[in-house]
Amino acid sequence: MDFQHRAGGKTGSGGVASSSESNRDRRERLRQLALETIDINKDPYFMKNHLGSYECKLCLTLHNNEGSYLAHTQGKKHQTNLARRAAKEAKEAPAQPAPEKVKVEVKKFVKIGRPGYKVTKQRDPEIGQQSLLFQIDYPEIAEGIGPRHRFMSAYEQRIEPPDRRWQYLLFAAEPYETIAFKVPSREIDKAETRFWTHWNRETKQFFLQFHFKMEKALVAPPGQAPSLGVKRPPSLITGLAPHPHSDSMPPPPPGGMHGMPPGAPMPPHMPPPGALPPHLRPPLPMDGCLDSHSDGTHSLQSIHC
Repeated sequence: MDFQHRAGGKTGSGGVASSSESNRDRRERLRQLALETIDINKDPYFMKNHLGSYECKLCLTLHNNEGSYLAHTQGKKHQTNLARRAAKEAKEAPAQPAPEKVKVEVKKFVKIGRPGYKVTKQRDPEIGQQSLLFQIDYPEIAEGIGPRHRFMSAYEQRIEPPDRRWQYLLFAAEPYETIAFKVPSREIDKAETRFWTHWNRETKQFFLQFHFKMEKALVAPPGQAPSLGVKRPPSLITGLAPHPHSDSMPPPPPGGMHGMPPGAPMPPHMPPPGALPPHLRPPLPMDGCLDSHSDGTHSLQSIHC
């Protein structure tokens, strides 16, 4: 036989395989692959009869060896029957109720109004740090309920136009209404000693105190104590000129001042009489006296005091 000039043949290759040989080789490769990935003993439709052959109980087909059965399981007929069997079992199976979800009972309370409160502004005397102390009274608070609080941005609320300069501190406890306080939108000091809360179960009072963080202090010039940020009240006496030095003061009149002997030296650091405002000048000698009224006015009486 001339194998050299056959179509598709090569010298020494043994010739081109026929279609039956190709199918047999393909089935063998599928069997080897299926044996590596599928455990045939766990297939519910695989059965070995008394003749030594194998049957598919789903498709009612006979197979001479395991490889033939495994090749059958990868075919179109077997896959179609598997889909039909799954649809039939799903239709005949009773509808199983869905697992019940855990229902959380919503507590409903009748609002009884707003609680009483007290706000105290404080400042640390040593470093000048500002703080706010809130005291909220909940005498009729529900059993097992504790007060809650949180800070809210100005953009979360819908009562006022949002203003980035302010934030809100909310307090809530059933059955009271939620109340809010408008505080400056400054950074809060969350240190352990600068932010604390306390719920007194006996007096039913809730306390909260927080401090604002300190702003950067101004650098004081050398030789001067740094400012703590505390504003000093203005002087109660205004309009007085600075005390002149004793060398620049005019000499006393020749006859001396009223009530002082001639030649007596003028008391140090005492401004001349003309520099004092009218309400601080010494009274002039007169026959009457001033009578003060409850409204703060004064009237001159003509009787002897």
